[in-house]
Amino acid sequence: MNIVVYPGTFDPITNGHFDLIERAARIFDRVVVAVAASPGKRPTLDIDARVNLAEDVVAELDNVSVVGFHGLLTELLDQQGARIILRGLRAVSDFEYELQLANMNRAQAPHVESLFLTPAVENSYISATIVREIARLGGDVSRLVHPRVAAALREHFDTETTRDA
Repeated sequence: MNIVVYPGTFDPITNGHFDLIERAARIFDRVVVAVAASPGKRPTLDIDARVNLAEDVVAELDNVSVVGFHGLLTELLDQQGARIILRGLRAVSDFEYELQLANMNRAQAPHVESLFLTPAVENSYISATIVREIARLGGDVSRLVHPRVAAALREHFDTETTRDA
């Protein structure tokens, strides 16, 4: 079975992420969306919320599953029986960082390969960071994320605003 792991913080999962997941689901037998805890990045949404939202977004894709993980990506690949990491490249500026990650993963696990896909043009400007900032400021992110994600962000930031008031 040909299995690919698509790792990220998915804070939140966006239409750009879904675009890559959907395309990978046509190429691979199985796609594992690996939601990283990433406490060093201080995610806005906790890992359970991010996993649940990713599950909602990919629910209609039969060969896609979602897992949360802490620790090394290469260990997760071994646990999942995968040898391929999927990463997205939106712009040339992403390439240097992604190349560094790919080489580090290969140094840790020589049997692992990284595959890079670019998003569809209409998703090429979307980043989770920008989506979070728009949502934090009360803007409409409904064209950038799944409706369930937009609702979760509204709820999160409404609660945060109420708590801070």
